[in-house]
Amino acid sequence: MADPKLFAGHAVRRLRRGAALTQAAMADMLGISPSYLNLVERNQRPLSATLILRLAESFDFDPRALSAAEPGGGADGLRRRLADPMFADLEVDRAQVEEWLAGAPGGAEAFARAYDRIGQAGGAAPAGEAAGEPQLRVRREIERWRNHFADLDAAAEALADELRAGSADPGGAMAERLRVKHQLLVRILPVEVMPDRLKRLDLHARQLQLSEMLDAPSRSFALAQQLAEEARGEIDALVRGAGLDRVAERMFRRHLTGYFAAALMMPYARFLRACEATGYDAELLGHRFGASFEQVAHRLTTLQRVGARGLPFFMIRVDRAGQVSKRYGGASGSPLVEGAGVCPLWDLFEAFARPEAPVAQLVELEDGGRWFTVARAVRPPGARAGQARFAVGLGLAAGEARTLAAARGIDLSGSAALIGLGCRACTRPDCVQRSAPPAGRAPLVPERETGLTPFGFAGD
Repeated sequence: MADPKLFAGHAVRRLRRGAALTQAAMADMLGISPSYLNLVERNQRPLSATLILRLAESFDFDPRALSAAEPGGGADGLRRRLADPMFADLEVDRAQVEEWLAGAPGGAEAFARAYDRIGQAGGAAPAGEAAGEPQLRVRREIERWRNHFADLDAAAEALADELRAGSADPGGAMAERLRVKHQLLVRILPVEVMPDRLKRLDLHARQLQLSEMLDAPSRSFALAQQLAEEARGEIDALVRGAGLDRVAERMFRRHLTGYFAAALMMPYARFLRACEATGYDAELLGHRFGASFEQVAHRLTTLQRVGARGLPFFMIRVDRAGQVSKRYGGASGSPLVEGAGVCPLWDLFEAFARPEAPVAQLVELEDGGRWFTVARAVRPPGARAGQARFAVGLGLAAGEARTLAAARGIDLSGSAALIGLGCRACTRPDCVQRSAPPAGRAPLVPERETGLTPFGFAGD
């Protein structure tokens, strides 16, 4: 799959101004014409591999910063915010957003920060994420990196190769690594001893204690999380660079630790080859790598290594009440991740009624975007039958889904279920599932007739 073109004019301009150079001076250093550099800075030309190398050689910086620091999450991040109903009358298209990023990247970042800080006022933030909540700040940092942390992937892959060379049993190899290098013994304890814990690190006894309630994938994940200590330097650098407060910093560190664990269980190159060979069959991938459906789903959102990119999946996890507990957009740019609510017409909820089978669906949003999604019911680690259950949804643009095992037999150009982003963000008329008018629209309740919905709304 060809890599997308890299437009990073804002980063090049910032680099030039930081070095106090004119466009002519910088162009001379890079061996290009001032007019070409001007086009690059205005995002009218992508950065070639040669130019990226020259920038790295001439200026002391990490080339990954070119794609990691797009103001407001780049064009996709800004468009998700502008999809809010409060901006509906402005009709800001993608070309305008790209012009904005090219001409005023600082202004675009300022808008994104102000919008995020508004929180739920007027439906601005996803449901359950109020202004200033650490979850929202952490999600924005993850979004900034498109949930791909190259240093962690490289460190985890190197460790996975080392463990694989010594043993064919990944779990046993991780336990032995903890014993030999970290002086930690792994103990599985009965639920009577750990009634309210799944994992505990007892440094006094030098033990990593795990509950017997954890299944095999969860035990492997716990061992891999502990081995993330070997990537402390990389994790510390990412946390420092995020500039978060104490609570958000801890949450971000936990995410990065989990990221390393997933990358250790599913090393990048081997996992991507398996994805392409199996048609991204999540169930088969789980068996092959000893991972759960949810672990595989999360991993699929991270496959954005330069030169070896996977398909751009998003992932979302909800409970029966529609409350979202995980959102990872990756490189998908999907509004379904950022919606203020979850549409009940999305078969994400059908997964609760079919706990042992994936539920595939082709959906179409109000903007005409079409997405292929697969949902499956899961239980959190340690949960017993009848306890907590979630539905995990995976998805990607319908045009990208033709090679998926889950899409076989489905006409991706055929009819799709018409869904929205939650009632407060949806302006579809006559929806039988509507529970509230769109944000900013007054409800209309006729006295002499009854429509398909309990009420209409002004402007429909």
